Amino acid sequence: MAELSTLARPYAKAAFDYAHENSVIGEWEDFLFIASSVVGDSAFVQMLENPAITAEQKADMLVSIYDEQVTSTEETPLKSLLLSTQNHKDEAQSNQALPAATPQIKNFVHQLAEQERLSLIPQVYEQFRLHRAQALKQVNAYVTSAYPLSETQRVMIQKRLEESLKASVIIHEDVDPSLLAGATVKIGDKLVDDSVRGKLKQLKTQLTA
Repeated sequence: MAELSTLARPYAKAAFDYAHENSVIGEWEDFLFIASSVVGDSAFVQMLENPAITAEQKADMLVSIYDEQVTSTEETPLKSLLLSTQNHKDEAQSNQALPAATPQIKNFVHQLAEQERLSLIPQVYEQFRLHRAQALKQVNAYVTSAYPLSETQRVMIQKRLEESLKASVIIHEDVDPSLLAGATVKIGDKLVDDSVRGKLKQLKTQLTA
């Protein structure tokens, strides 16, 4: 996964830089969100792996699926999924057509296709969101702990992260008893493992090295 994130990084940065400079972050985030679902579908994966289908045809197919789904005035599966996101919960109805992919988005998709990188769109989307959060001075931190965090622990973790990242941090919590004690913190593609399970694993590695 780390390798995929590394490959996706320059594409995500290029996409975000353009979207930020032209005030179209929402449109690009919408497209990447839906495109992530499409390229993860088994039928689409088979199409991507088919050498008889050209890069241009693969790019056109992805854009076509997006346009057909979101510009419809009917309730379509992918449009419903998009409208359920935080970006649209308070502003759109299922019978309203959303904008089609712009020429710039289409060009971006064709560039990905020509370099056989369409399968990276989920990673591009995640890093695009990370760039957006950082631009807004807001970072999502996913904290998994062995036991539910107390308010004191939550405040302490958030304060330390904000001091380190120099940004506003939103904590997303999860509980995993298999960690035994302690917690892991994931920000983007970086993971800090301060759990007892992680420390035991590290100790085992050192002993067997």
